[in-house]
Amino acid sequence: MTNSLKQLIAGPCSAESREQVLETARQLADLKELTYFRAGIWKPRTAPGSFEGIGKEGLGWLKEVQETYQLKTITEVATPEHVEQCLQNDVDALWIGARTTVNPFYVQQIADSLKGVDIPVFIKNPLSPDVGLWMGAIERFKLLGISDVSVIHRGFFSYSKGIFRNPPMWEIPIKLKTEFPELQIICDPSHITGDSKLIEEVSKFAMQLGMDGLMIETHPHPKEAWSDSNQQVRPERLKEIVSAIVSRKANLAITHDEITMLRGKVDNSDGEMLKEIANRMEIVKEIANFKKEKCNLSINNNISR
Repeated sequence: MTNSLKQLIAGPCSAESREQVLETARQLADLKELTYFRAGIWKPRTAPGSFEGIGKEGLGWLKEVQETYQLKTITEVATPEHVEQCLQNDVDALWIGARTTVNPFYVQQIADSLKGVDIPVFIKNPLSPDVGLWMGAIERFKLLGISDVSVIHRGFFSYSKGIFRNPPMWEIPIKLKTEFPELQIICDPSHITGDSKLIEEVSKFAMQLGMDGLMIETHPHPKEAWSDSNQQVRPERLKEIVSAIVSRKANLAITHDEITMLRGKVDNSDGEMLKEIANRMEIVKEIANFKKEKCNLSINNNISR
């Protein structure tokens, strides 16, 4: 099973300056696979004081990208006010971030603000591996008649430190696809890996699994980026990645048996994890019993005195 690269979304994590946005767009303008030029205008952050986006001013820069390079634009929205400002500035598509998808109230407010508006909406997976939350977000938009809905798989938060910034847990988007067969799934290898050196291989694997497109963060000077500098690639590197994927399309076939094998590995991993949890619970019980015995022994000794 493999898909062609139906959609490619690329551009800087954050819109930092007019010069940075237009320079990135200039370098991407000749990439024929590019569907949308992305740039974060508002950036939800965990800690106050972090760079939380340039704000409304950046929407004017996206408009310049449209007019100067004839590129369609997309940005993240987290409130109805964001939606209104994007529509006023003719942004071509919107995405809902992982921190927003996790809250059904926020999703419903954004969906309500788009009722009757014909604009593509992309929904990132919630931070936690909860396919129900993801499906619920999709349904909230569809119930309001918003039909052009796609999703973005950007991996899931984990306390464990491994090779990935956000472990992909591929079984989650696979399950989502079984529930919504016509749904387009875009993979975001930038957020999955957190490392520009891993983006190409994860992109190829996502296409092997039958995903429909990619969202890759791209910056003319990644080391100088104001946010997520480690996971952004230069425009010329993006073109190399896209070329490698397109040229290898004929070799990306993955069989049903291989999918079954991957699912089996996931099940085995889950089984091992449950065993570890069970072992831990037994150890906790032993500690509790040990403390209880010591306590009873101490009480009996005091009574005998």
